[in-house]
Amino acid sequence: MPKEIKGIIVSRLIVLFSIILVPLVIFLIYNFVNFDLWYSIDPVLTLIIIKIICPFIFSISWLFFLILFINRFANTLDDFDKVISVVPSRLKFFYGINAVYIMAIFIFPAITPVISILSFASMAWRLTTFRKKVWDEDTKTSTFTWIMMVLASIIPIFCTVSVIPQFFVLADFLWNDLWVPLLPYLFKISYSLFTSLAIGSFILLFYNSGISEYEQFWAETSKKHRIWNIKILEIILFAFFLYLDLLEFEIISLFYIVGFIFIIITSFVNFVQGKSKVKGFKSHLFGYLIAAVFIGSNVLFTTEIISELLRVWSLLISAILYIIVFFYTFLQAE
Repeated sequence: MPKEIKGIIVSRLIVLFSIILVPLVIFLIYNFVNFDLWYSIDPVLTLIIIKIICPFIFSISWLFFLILFINRFANTLDDFDKVISVVPSRLKFFYGINAVYIMAIFIFPAITPVISILSFASMAWRLTTFRKKVWDEDTKTSTFTWIMMVLASIIPIFCTVSVIPQFFVLADFLWNDLWVPLLPYLFKISYSLFTSLAIGSFILLFYNSGISEYEQFWAETSKKHRIWNIKILEIILFAFFLYLDLLEFEIISLFYIVGFIFIIITSFVNFVQGKSKVKGFKSHLFGYLIAAVFIGSNVLFTTEIISELLRVWSLLISAILYIIVFFYTFLQAE
């Protein structure tokens, strides 16, 4: 069943926000990043092509693509929890945010030209075949339709050729001007979130339902009020830990060590307890392992280089896993 909040289907709401935000983000990127035309130094031509035409074409392309597959995207979000098993349910929110950020930096700019060409070709195909009521298996696309598809693709191809050398500039901008400055704050948020979730998971071990049932989404109804109480506690702890870290109180290191220990205990007990109770149980061991590596890199290693490498790699691995599973779910969705 799709998740709902007061009668609103969450997956549909996310797709709706995507349809609004994606074109907006494209316009902001092309108007804030200093792109140049490789074949002209005319400022007027640069303004027209870079600031107006390219973002307009790419925005229309994504808008068409999202609307075309609107049901598939929504079904993908609904089916995501059924497909993914490597990430614990209590850490999916952070991993998801991290994956979206990685996609925005490395994948989204790279696939936009491809999406644009396919979208304009598809629009031409639909405009030239909308009168056809029945399509048989042996129906062939007319020459006129093929010509219109090629002509429609010229516009996004032109935009792509105009800005493709600037994709390196965009990557540099997103990495050095956005990712690197935000990385320390992302780490602080991550440590605080992981630690609060680790404490919440550890508390669940003292209830009859146990963390194993919580991760499988089948805790008894009578015990769900306890889970909500723990969720509220996790939010309070997250805000408290983040406050201590941002203001650089030394005691926060002690809380991170406790969180690291709790993650190790929780992952082990979750595996043993779940295997003994549930046939085909998903232990989420690898998901907890990523979390343990992430927090452990901060509390165990005094060498800054080793610590930062482990943290970055744990972020990248979690993002890559999420992205792979998302695309797999998208291709398999009805």
